[in-house]
Amino acid sequence: MIATRFGKNLLAARKRAGLSQEGLALAASIHRTEIGLLERGERTPRIDTVLKLAGTLGVPVAELIAGIEWSPGHVERGQFEAVAAGGGEEGR
Repeated sequence: MIATRFGKNLLAARKRAGLSQEGLALAASIHRTEIGLLERGERTPRIDTVLKLAGTLGVPVAELIAGIEWSPGHVERGQFEAVAAGGGEEGR
């Protein structure tokens, strides 16, 4: 899950920086409880929050989102079909 992976990455980066949750929250202008929710994977961060955290911790955003990838699902291309004026099967 995205939130869980982000939380683990955030926790590791915060500990390496030697900051408490409160210290990180204060420096990043984020409420302390938000840091806890993010680290426990109970909340997925908004992009502005990710940028604040990465900047405050002095790490690239890529470090906080490491291990999170997107794989597109199967998509079929549409196509036009010629249909007779009456909407019937003629002309197909």
